[in-house]
Amino acid sequence: MKLPSYAMIDLAARKVSRFEISEALYKSYIGGKTLGARLLYDLTPAGVDPLGKDAIVIINTSPANGTGAPCSSRFNMTFKNVLTGGIASSNCGGQFGVLMKRAGFDGIILKGQSEQPCIITILDGRIEISDAGDLWGKDTEEAQQAFPKQYGKLVIGPAGEHLVRYAAAVSGERVAGRCGAGAVLGAKKIKALVAYGTQRPEIHNRKKFAKYVKKWVSFLRNHPMTGEALPNYGSAGLVSKANASNALPTHNFKYGHFKDAHTVSGETLADQYLVRNSSCISCPIRCERRVLVDGKEVKGPEYETCGFFGPNIDAISMENMLRLNYLCDILGMDTISLASTIAFAMELKENGLADFGISFGNSDNLAEIVEKIARREGIYSDLANGSKWMSEKYGGKEYAMHSKGLEMASYEPRRSVGMGLGYATSNRGGCHLNGGYLALLESVGVLSMDALSTSAKPAFTAFFQNALEAISAGGFCLFSAQSFVPAILFRLGPHHAVTRTIGKVATHLGFGVRALLWMMPILRFNSVYLFPHAEALRLITGLPFYTGSFVKLGERGYNMERLYNYREGLTKADDSLPDRLTKTPQDASNPKTVVRLDKMLPVYYNIRGWDKSGAPKTRTLRRLGVLS
Repeated sequence: MKLPSYAMIDLAARKVSRFEISEALYKSYIGGKTLGARLLYDLTPAGVDPLGKDAIVIINTSPANGTGAPCSSRFNMTFKNVLTGGIASSNCGGQFGVLMKRAGFDGIILKGQSEQPCIITILDGRIEISDAGDLWGKDTEEAQQAFPKQYGKLVIGPAGEHLVRYAAAVSGERVAGRCGAGAVLGAKKIKALVAYGTQRPEIHNRKKFAKYVKKWVSFLRNHPMTGEALPNYGSAGLVSKANASNALPTHNFKYGHFKDAHTVSGETLADQYLVRNSSCISCPIRCERRVLVDGKEVKGPEYETCGFFGPNIDAISMENMLRLNYLCDILGMDTISLASTIAFAMELKENGLADFGISFGNSDNLAEIVEKIARREGIYSDLANGSKWMSEKYGGKEYAMHSKGLEMASYEPRRSVGMGLGYATSNRGGCHLNGGYLALLESVGVLSMDALSTSAKPAFTAFFQNALEAISAGGFCLFSAQSFVPAILFRLGPHHAVTRTIGKVATHLGFGVRALLWMMPILRFNSVYLFPHAEALRLITGLPFYTGSFVKLGERGYNMERLYNYREGLTKADDSLPDRLTKTPQDASNPKTVVRLDKMLPVYYNIRGWDKSGAPKTRTLRRLGVLS
């Protein structure tokens, strides 16, 4: 068994050294965000400034990266969260991770700060640090054009250089968007990392793996979600579904339905603006939208961008949205946190608390404002800090739409209460993916559980948080998990009696899911219909990955992240949502249209094996191998 190869890069001393990953650490955490969480916890003391010299940044891959497995081009960045003070993991497609691995490194650990802007070059087993020269100040597109086309690139734009708290890092046109990934690189004065190599990744059973990949690709292409819905409409296809279930954030989450949502929907995008589809390396889903902005073909928007630069600010211009999406990419900013902060600023103006020259229903001047935010010009430097910081300065905490400091994704949790629980308990803050993405079963998927019922949501949330954690740790795109719901239910449709009945039954399956969580260690089977990622990892690594041990990997990683957060001072009080979501019914005539965290959190903690304060119990950490 070949252990992963890591390097420690001391930016202050400009020295590179090998960093050993033990066999025990590899077997327990594998790679990606789970191994990143363990390393961040072990290598940093409590209380470091995420933008200070003592902070570290881990950029790593996973066993599946570069193997040709479906949807396996992802790499991960782990660091102290600039917005929350807890843990951050920011996942990205693009070519950088694959080419870093081909260059001989599964991961790099960045420590210290460079005195001058610099470039890190990773070529065929060698790492060099050089001055960035005149690249500092360039946008992400211009910076990447300075390097050979065949290189994998990871760069920051002006937002990262100016330490915008939600600045992104960009690889090609893919974005490590959340938690301030661009800011932590900017603080270390890293303008670009580039990689190239020709090494072939090791695969334990290459013949069986190739056969399995063929089977898995066929399954994905024939599933209605990954073979039809996502290729046809991309993630933007969820706009209409969320709107129909009153789960589309509108007017800064004040409402859940927007009468003109069709103007910014995935269907409109496909019918009027789509040039062609594209994809990440080795991805058969091909969900990427290619669109024209001022005559130039660029990557189109995802669902979150459509929702937040559309209904959440009462805007209806698809043209403006496409332009803003492209602008965010080249400036290097997370569209979720940026657009949500803009919506908050609009409501501050509406309530007479502050005026930044922006208002609901008008997106005409936003391009100019976004440029000012990226460069922290004048009063717009405040918006560069995010909605939590702004609410502490200007007021309006009850409608600053974040959890732990990270702005929430574009799913209205008052019509998807399990998603609300996920936002509140997500280790990186208001994240739908780290939160378990229960909205897919409650409000935007074909299998609709009772969106307002709290009974089974804690168990489902914990299960899917673990599962998505494991998929990410293995190096796979989480869209590959959208084939989890059986194809037959998509064929029948959400209104068929069978689909509705299964949804109703699932609403009351909390005990069954809870029992399943405890049974995980004995589930020694794999199926392409459940978690095909587990079998792929087994064939790649030779380690005994089965459905049970695979999901347990995710549980171990989730608890490791929670342990880090608890060390950094995040407690039960931070497992919260703004008052608008927990105290103000979305529908004034239906008091159930709030997120009842008070009912769900104690059950969730119990299922997790955490104490009443939300801290992982010692016996839970020992059971998972986090503590010996």
